[in-house]
Amino acid sequence: MSFAFPLAFLLLPLPWLIRRLLAARAPVAASLRVGPKAFAAALPAGTRDDRLGIALAIAAWAALVFALAGPQLPATKDVVTASGREIVLALDLSGSMVKEDFVLDGKPLSRLDAVRRVASRFVAARRGDRIGLVIFGDRAYVAQPPTFDVGSVAHAIEAAQIGISGRSTAISDGLGLATRRLLQSDATSKVVVLLSDGVDTSGKVQAGDAARLAASHGIRVHTIALGPEDLENQPESRDAVDAAALHAMAEAGGGTSFRVRNMEDLETMAASLDELEPNPMRRPPLQYWQPLWIWPGGVAMALTLLLAARRRE
Repeated sequence: MSFAFPLAFLLLPLPWLIRRLLAARAPVAASLRVGPKAFAAALPAGTRDDRLGIALAIAAWAALVFALAGPQLPATKDVVTASGREIVLALDLSGSMVKEDFVLDGKPLSRLDAVRRVASRFVAARRGDRIGLVIFGDRAYVAQPPTFDVGSVAHAIEAAQIGISGRSTAISDGLGLATRRLLQSDATSKVVVLLSDGVDTSGKVQAGDAARLAASHGIRVHTIALGPEDLENQPESRDAVDAAALHAMAEAGGGTSFRVRNMEDLETMAASLDELEPNPMRRPPLQYWQPLWIWPGGVAMALTLLLAARRRE
């Protein structure tokens, strides 16, 4: 603990000095001198020897001086400032996301549950960024407009349900809606993170064209291909992901493509994406002094009120 104004402690003997000065000015010449104890019997019982009152007054003054000295403790606080970056997650909620081909702690996990775990944690750590969420299936919808309240976005990801936007995979529609939301933003850095586990089946435009359009407006596009099978290797599989198309989208959008086949890949992807889009919270904490004067100040007020109550009695 330290004090902002340590010289205030010089005020401690002030009441004693004032009392001495007043006593020195008292008249010394008198026809009759009587000791102070001569009238003690005529005084009220509570005022004859009020040692408790004197102690309370001394304690109140000491607490007040202590408060004036400004006691303080060193403290640190994370600096949360706007990064100037806006990120929109475009999340695939097609029917294939319900497939349980991920494993966590030896238990099967659906693709959507795996994404929920990692994406919500990633978003919750993005304090300082504006984050939005777009979900797509047959159609694309804005589930959460871009906001600094990253906790609400993480909650929206955890609450996402299969079928709310249809069961097809309109990848280009999801990217197009995310791009349109970012076109309305004045952020200095704009990013779309698109996650899909299938093939663009119901988009009205080519996904590559949508990515090039985003790049032409300064929007960077990262894509995540989710699922154990690729369309190139398993063309007949209904659950194969078009990793090549998603990779081409990332190239056209000036971003990076990630291939995720299991839970370990998903965790690695989140860490890599965090490096590509650095967290603005990675800054030295702010060091400051936490004032404590309110506590001795409250004690001084309480003792003063107690003294006033004693005098009224």
